[in-house]
Amino acid sequence: MSEKRKNSRSEIERLRQKIREHDHRYYVLNEPTLSDYEYDMLMEHLIRLEKQHPEWITPDSPTQRVGGEPTKAFPPVIHEIPMLSLGNTYTQEELYDFEKRIKNILPGEAFEYVVELKFDGVAVSLIYQQGRYVLGATRGDGVRGDNITENLKTIRSIPLILFSKDNQPVDIEVRGEVYMTKAGFKKLNQQQEKSGEKTFANPRNATAGTLKQQDPRIVISRPLNFSAYYLNVRGGKSLEDFNIKTHFDSLHLLRDLGLPVSRHSALCKSMWEVIDFCNVWEEKREDVPFEIDGIVVKVNALDQQRRLGTTAKSPRWAIAFKFKAKQATTLLKEIHLQVGRTGTITPVAVLEPVFLAGSTISRATLHNEDEIQRKDIREGDTVLIEKGGDVIPKVVQVIQEKRPPNSKSYTIPKHCPVCQSPLVRFEGEAAVRCENIACPAQVHRKIEHFASRGAMDIEGLGEALIHQLINNKIVSDYGDLYSLKKSDLIGLERMGIKSTQNLLDAIEKSKTRPLDRIIFALGIRYVGSNAAVLLADTFGSIDILRKTSVEQLDAIEGIGQTIAESVNQFFHQQSNLKVIEKLKKAGVRMEEERPKKKGGIFREKVFVLTGALSRFTREGVISLIESEGGKVTTSVSPKTDYVLVGENPGLKYRKALDLKIHIIDEDTFVAMMEKAKKKQYPENSQLGMHI
Repeated sequence: MSEKRKNSRSEIERLRQKIREHDHRYYVLNEPTLSDYEYDMLMEHLIRLEKQHPEWITPDSPTQRVGGEPTKAFPPVIHEIPMLSLGNTYTQEELYDFEKRIKNILPGEAFEYVVELKFDGVAVSLIYQQGRYVLGATRGDGVRGDNITENLKTIRSIPLILFSKDNQPVDIEVRGEVYMTKAGFKKLNQQQEKSGEKTFANPRNATAGTLKQQDPRIVISRPLNFSAYYLNVRGGKSLEDFNIKTHFDSLHLLRDLGLPVSRHSALCKSMWEVIDFCNVWEEKREDVPFEIDGIVVKVNALDQQRRLGTTAKSPRWAIAFKFKAKQATTLLKEIHLQVGRTGTITPVAVLEPVFLAGSTISRATLHNEDEIQRKDIREGDTVLIEKGGDVIPKVVQVIQEKRPPNSKSYTIPKHCPVCQSPLVRFEGEAAVRCENIACPAQVHRKIEHFASRGAMDIEGLGEALIHQLINNKIVSDYGDLYSLKKSDLIGLERMGIKSTQNLLDAIEKSKTRPLDRIIFALGIRYVGSNAAVLLADTFGSIDILRKTSVEQLDAIEGIGQTIAESVNQFFHQQSNLKVIEKLKKAGVRMEEERPKKKGGIFREKVFVLTGALSRFTREGVISLIESEGGKVTTSVSPKTDYVLVGENPGLKYRKALDLKIHIIDEDTFVAMMEKAKKKQYPENSQLGMHI
């Protein structure tokens, strides 16, 4: 290598290191030592050198925070250790109950707590290999999340290379919260409004929506931040191997590695100190520059955390103390009826706008007619509202002394507010429904659902455009989408030549979606994405599905009577069959060869689960069994091979004993997995290494 090339390479490394140090000072420590201009000059110099020597560009270079083309999907990621949710507590008494449970499991042992602010953001997992960021994922359902590596890479407070020293782990998983500050959220909404885009309800929604963006260039333009709160060493080692024995020490190690960690955490020797911390921050919550909705309380010693273990849903060694919901009073101007895609009528309170918990509230759900009668809510009332979980506005109660003298009790009208068809309420149901499937409001919601990301994923077909298509009588159902022509779209508001072609291309592309997505898109009542997968796997064809009896559907494990009757009813309505015929003629996939699971260590074995699991979530163990060719059913029968038993098993356990079914606990299940894995994959037999 020539001297000039050597100098260029050294300069590239020097610039990268300088920029990383400045990013850490600016975005993590909030102690910048360079002006913005000086920083920009460093970055421009690095970009120039990397253009001259593209062979030296690395994925962890500061210039590569946005790279590649927009993604079309977020592949699933299975978490090596489930990302469990925390149990919630709302009172001091419940915190003392939490302590009692710990004392019962650790009798006579001393323990202390770490308390941290509970960020109101989005939980994510970061994977570092040899100190370099390689993968980022959402929490998802706790077992399986979405791979959003490129989007998280744009957040400058997340280091792409760790500040590792001797005897520090380099293969780690970091968990934390992505969030927006209140100021950043306000600025983003101002920008959205200025550009004519939809504004966000609150910082958490804005954060979640941003992380779902398929183009990292959009993500980097938004004010996302990250705060780490959990560290796990990978590769068969533990924190103890690095002399880290407490959670509080792990927070210090996260800081040493260059990750942002909240400064608002404390070590408490007693529950009294914990409660004092909670009370202080509940009073000061408005002073924090970001939204918080409570305090997280954790047992400090890692060894004690392990021995306390977890339930099926939550760790026993941690709990969230939730602050009281923020409340405000305002005027309920009128009650508006909203028609859903299945005809359900939802009453909504139209309010005098009031600022509450980070956003302006002008509407709140009233749930149903029974709820209105129970609280005696009337138009013209002054009402107390709060954000349930600090997110969803609801009416708590009426301020009776402010009620106008001429107010009248409210009853749901007898006719649909949109199509004027009679409304019906079936016995045993709280919901009132419009049964007219041609009701424009239902059509709108059905098309919106059909085009949504989890269904046919027709990009560019938003609420405003659907409204125009229906109002202009261009479409009357989602089957008509496949007959749209350029002449139908050009001239509609915000539909030019390019946007029209993009929409037509997206509609054409949607024809090849997997069969389960199509079944879900049809909008059959009670058929969610999981039921759609079961139906697609079982029948492989819309034509076969529509000819299937209620009894045959009900016999499918995981479907049940309610879904079976709903599916059967859907395919017996002529209006629905006409729409399906349109989809067929347009070339939408109506059948699919679904792959059958072959092999796997539990091939053709039938499992039943009973009791609370401590090492797995229920969803996680089902995923493991199914990924290895097994099947999980809900009832014990002579066909059952294994009953996996957790704490406090129920009647299934007794029935398994009576039928002499093989009963196993979690330890036995893990041993079975590892033994079989070693036979099949002797070079990599560690259970659960999915990331």
